[in-house]
Amino acid sequence: MLKTKSKQKPKKSRQEINEESRELKRKRKHKGLPSGSRFNNTDNNKNNNTQKVVKDPRIGSKTPIALVVDTNTNTTKVVKQPKPKKTVLSPQQELEQLENDPKLDMLLDLVEQNGKLTKEQQTYLDSRLNRIDELMQELGYTDDDFEDLDDGKEDIVSLLKRS
Repeated sequence: MLKTKSKQKPKKSRQEINEESRELKRKRKHKGLPSGSRFNNTDNNKNNNTQKVVKDPRIGSKTPIALVVDTNTNTTKVVKQPKPKKTVLSPQQELEQLENDPKLDMLLDLVEQNGKLTKEQQTYLDSRLNRIDELMQELGYTDDDFEDLDDGKEDIVSLLKRS
C-alpha cells in the first residue's frame, strides 16, 4: 500500500501568512478587559440600577460647619447636676439609725440563736458594732447607763465583745 496524498493544501504565500499573523495579533491584543475597567464599571452600573443603591460609608456628614465663630448664636451650656452630698449626721442621729437598722437586728437575732453567719454578714456585723461603740464613746455613754434600762438583761454588744 502506497500512501498517496490525495488532498494537498495549497501553499500560502508570504503575504497571506503575514496578514494572518497580523489578524491573530490583533485578536490577542484585545483579549482582556478594556483599560480603566476597575473604576469605570459600566457593566456593574447597569446592574446596580435595578438593585438597592448602597450608600458609601466613607463619605462623611453633609451638615454644614461654620468656619467663622458667630458671637450672636445662642450657645446653651450643659449644666451638670451636682452629685447629692451625703448629709453629715450628728453622732446621736447616726447611733439611732444604726440601732434601727433591720439588717443589723436580723444578724443579731441569728447570733443569739447560735446561727452561723457568712463572711460578708460577719464583717457587716463587726463594722456596725464597732461603729456603735465609737459613737457611744464619743457621746460619753457607758454600759452602766444602759444597765438600769435593761432591768438585768445584758447588752447584746457586751455579749458579743466577750465572745
